[in-house]
Amino acid sequence: MKFAPKIFSSHSKSDGNFFLGIKHILGFKPKRLPIYKKAFLHRSVNKRDKDGNPMNYERLEFLGDAMLGTIISKHLYNMVPEGDEGYLTKMRSKIVSRKHLNELGKDLNLLEYVESRIPKSHFGENIHGNVFEALVGAIYLDRGYTYCEKFIHERVIMPYVDIEQLEGKVISYKSLVIEWCQKQKKTFHYDVYEDTGNDALKHFAVKLTIGGRILAKARATSKKKAEEKASKRAYFALQDRINNS
Repeated sequence: MKFAPKIFSSHSKSDGNFFLGIKHILGFKPKRLPIYKKAFLHRSVNKRDKDGNPMNYERLEFLGDAMLGTIISKHLYNMVPEGDEGYLTKMRSKIVSRKHLNELGKDLNLLEYVESRIPKSHFGENIHGNVFEALVGAIYLDRGYTYCEKFIHERVIMPYVDIEQLEGKVISYKSLVIEWCQKQKKTFHYDVYEDTGNDALKHFAVKLTIGGRILAKARATSKKKAEEKASKRAYFALQDRINNS
């Protein structure tokens, strides 16, 4: 007697687990699973489609970024009728900031589904936000604008968007400090100096000079982070003067 072949291969079982995981994240059933698989495909895997085009999440990330911006813009337009263009733009920037998108990606545990040849421990923080945007792009291609809006409303707007809190949320202390310096016609410099720390991971040390006076120093794992940290310290040192200017 011949036995019937196994209905479920290891590949189909993997697809089934992926389907259930994505369904849980989305709150609805994905129709075209390969689109979502691409949203979690890192370029290091070096996959190509039948036409030889590279397959990874980066193009979906581009699309998702545009959809996220559009849907958040619509929400703000409807929710804050008194807000002018500058206000709405600033509020949208706070909602879709890289830091916020990274937090969203972490909260949804998206890194668990990423296929890569690079150890996940080696990824930078931005992988979380990049994959989140790619997922939004995949939703749009799979189910259209309505489902995309529904997902963003339930996963971003409802739990995270509080207009009053966002009004007081600072995106970049460096931008605030530079804007104040320019308004007050004060010179400012961010200078990298020798880091004497003993950390295993390389650090950058930055000092911020305003009006010829060193106002803050900071160190971090990148020059950009060190500048932002120094700016935050300078901001709190100058807070009363900045807020009253």
